[in-house]
Amino acid sequence: MANTKLILTHEVGGLGEPGDVVEVKNGYARNYLVPRGFAISWTKGAEKQIESIRKARKVREVRDLGHANELKSELEGLRVKLATRAGDTGRLFGAVTVADVAKAVQAAGGPDIDKRKIEIGNPIKTVDAHTVSVRLHSEVAAKVEVTVVAA
Repeated sequence: MANTKLILTHEVGGLGEPGDVVEVKNGYARNYLVPRGFAISWTKGAEKQIESIRKARKVREVRDLGHANELKSELEGLRVKLATRAGDTGRLFGAVTVADVAKAVQAAGGPDIDKRKIEIGNPIKTVDAHTVSVRLHSEVAAKVEVTVVAA
């Protein structure tokens, strides 16, 4: 089995952060990472892009543990309301996505959070109050109460 050398463009759980150079099995690279845009093939030219990928990550990432705790207290104090289409019984037409939650948090006056850091758990398919988790730092996760209402 041969391995392929890749440069990650997104965070991949258990593999690495954006800008990391990793070696993975050919099939994993060809069938999963590259088609989904999580990684690009490693070349001498692509090696030069690593620095720009890392700079972009630094801008988006939480600065330190203290900053993560500040954001956690800010997020947990928010009242997030998400209006979506629902039937008479309270069931939604579809489900609430992480992108919907990120927009609702920002609309409620919260910080701009990366949708990839939001973890919903069970799909939200009913009108009610739901708790979602936001990974702010490797050691800090905020629990955000999202109230889903019929639009």
